[in-house]
Amino acid sequence: MSAAEWGPVLLDLARASLLDALKLGSGENEHREPWLEDPGACFVTLRRLNQLRGCVGSIRAYRPLREDVWSNARAAAFSDTRFPPLAPGEMPEIRLEISLLSTPEPVAVTCEADACRILRPGADGVVFEWGQCRSTFLPQVWDQLPDPLDFLGHLKHKAGLPPRFWAPDVKLWRYAVTKWEEELPATPEAS
Repeated sequence: MSAAEWGPVLLDLARASLLDALKLGSGENEHREPWLEDPGACFVTLRRLNQLRGCVGSIRAYRPLREDVWSNARAAAFSDTRFPPLAPGEMPEIRLEISLLSTPEPVAVTCEADACRILRPGADGVVFEWGQCRSTFLPQVWDQLPDPLDFLGHLKHKAGLPPRFWAPDVKLWRYAVTKWEEELPATPEAS
């Protein structure tokens, strides 16, 4: 199985984690693929009725991918401070998305204008860091913020800084993702 084909396994694993946490399932997952034991970094995104319901992940691979998916699914459901904890009754409306991250690479920039020229809208996930302030956006965020200056402004705001902040010691990294989404169930056609 190639990495491009991992999606259904990762989505099943994330859903099993949520069902287990909500006491709606056994927590058993039949997937025993060896690649799940390799280190991996992912984000798990929950959507309810096409609206964001939680998103938590890891920037760097530091534990087996199986554990990263399992833990990040639960964190997205119960620990994303933007939302109340997921309730069992919401599960039928929850759709999962898994974003598997590449290893972040440093982006050499001397100013914000450099960053705007170098970043690739739609392709780059970006990590922003200055001192203790840190944030990231997945490449999917470019869909809502296609202008690099606006994208960076929101990323800085997420890190707790003013949108127009810049300092010579700002650090940026970029990463790519391979993304899989659960399909919405087919709706019967109106008769």
